[in-house]
Amino acid sequence: MTDPSRVESPSLSSHVGRGSQSAQRARHQAIAEAVIKRGSLRVEDLVQATGVSLMTVYRDVAALEEAGIVQRQRGQVLAVASSLQEASAGFRLEQNAEVKASMSAVLAPLVKPGSSLMLDDSTSGVWLLRALEDVSPLTVVTNSLLVAQEVERRDDLRLIVAGGEYQAWAQALMGPTTVQTLSSMNADMCVLSASGVVDGNCMHPYGDVVSVKQAMLAAAATKVLMLDHTKFRRQALHSFARLADFDVVVVDAQTPQESRQELQDLGVQVLVSGI
Repeated sequence: MTDPSRVESPSLSSHVGRGSQSAQRARHQAIAEAVIKRGSLRVEDLVQATGVSLMTVYRDVAALEEAGIVQRQRGQVLAVASSLQEASAGFRLEQNAEVKASMSAVLAPLVKPGSSLMLDDSTSGVWLLRALEDVSPLTVVTNSLLVAQEVERRDDLRLIVAGGEYQAWAQALMGPTTVQTLSSMNADMCVLSASGVVDGNCMHPYGDVVSVKQAMLAAAATKVLMLDHTKFRRQALHSFARLADFDVVVVDAQTPQESRQELQDLGVQVLVSGI
């Protein structure tokens, strides 16, 4: 018999239901987080934890599998997003949307009209641009097509896309051409994210992404890192910077005080979101 306590969690039980797109997205996120946290779960466990039908869970898992988050194997749902892989950009854009919006809101006052802003392929850049609706003019430099599409919605922003080889999973351009383009620039600010932080090292699974982040860091006068609480102590394959390399680190309200203090001890300005 399945032991409900083994899989039951607020993030799953609070997002049951199947009626709306938002409920579906919330359920996808809750399932993904539960599987990634535990490494694997049985399909039957997910059915019991979510309260939806077996067919609905199979559809949810299929969508997460297509996004590169999980994989199915003999009745088990296994985590794929790990130290070696990163989830697709489309999935990441909808993850923790309220937290990203809140973090972007506390960072927005630091971005001044007339400045140049480098944004990497992290989806936080999209949310930051939405928080900068009243900041104009701006020059936005990015390798992310999601960020470029967000800029395209406005006619008061200048857009520079650093060309390179298109990576569909990230919806971004990468490679030597991208790095060379960024290395020839001098920006007022870059805003980056990390897949994980361990022992003061900012980490990411992919070397191509690391090269782009490092080029942006070298090109920007003010270096900003956006880092929610789930990234602390999370391992990834490559290190691209030290926390001390950043001038500002934006964290969410759930980030432990100990982690905030560690950042402050490094001389980094720490901004904490309301959520």
